[in-house]
Amino acid sequence: MSLIRIWAVASNVFREVMRDRIFLTIGFYAMLMLAAWRLLPEVSGAAQDKVLTDFGTASSSLLGVLITIFVGTNLINKEIEKRTVFTIVTKPISSIEFILGKHLGLSAVLAIVVAGMTAIYLCILSLARIDYQLFPLLLSSVFLFLELCLIAAAALLFGVFASSILAILLTFSLYLVGHLSEGMVKLAGVTKNPGFQKFTDNLYLVLPDLSRLDLKNDAVYGVIPSADVLWINAGYAVVYTVALLLMTTVIFSRRQF
Repeated sequence: MSLIRIWAVASNVFREVMRDRIFLTIGFYAMLMLAAWRLLPEVSGAAQDKVLTDFGTASSSLLGVLITIFVGTNLINKEIEKRTVFTIVTKPISSIEFILGKHLGLSAVLAIVVAGMTAIYLCILSLARIDYQLFPLLLSSVFLFLELCLIAAAALLFGVFASSILAILLTFSLYLVGHLSEGMVKLAGVTKNPGFQKFTDNLYLVLPDLSRLDLKNDAVYGVIPSADVLWINAGYAVVYTVALLLMTTVIFSRRQF
């Protein structure tokens, strides 16, 4: 495996996404936060500080997920649909180098997007003179980045064998179920239905538990889990992302182009 070839693919993905003006999302987020800062006091009353902080974290998460899904599902699918994949497979580059390069390029874009939105969020909170704890909010952004990297790996996986629209739907469904899986397990325990409990337990084992990476609510209140829990959850995200990338590599290498 050549780091030079991986870097070449990643750099190409980064430049390609930049040409699509994805970074305009950061500007859109800035305008959204400025509008919320000015308009929310009129509708939220005394709770304006809490509403603005919650709105900022929720909107950054949503925008990041939308970018990841729509860009990630098309990175490989576009190569297949435009037949440029024929040129790629004839070059001295392995499937794992190609997939890793795609994911690293998209991850670099996501890192800049998350960092930009976090900086804007903190600036708006400071301008609005809202008290906040810096470290929990920064930690929440780091875990948002890990979550987006995991979703990006899933988007690449679905983009290898499904059409663009189907890949988007599958990735978005995985995102929703990933945030609901822990709640489904708890609900199954309340119902006392063995069949439903077994189904939800198996679903929880197979699908990613994205609630592990969601620190938005905790960060707003300045409360974060213990260091052991944070390291375990971060490792969980990395391992799951690697597993998805390996699955993508296997499927891509076995496709007939």
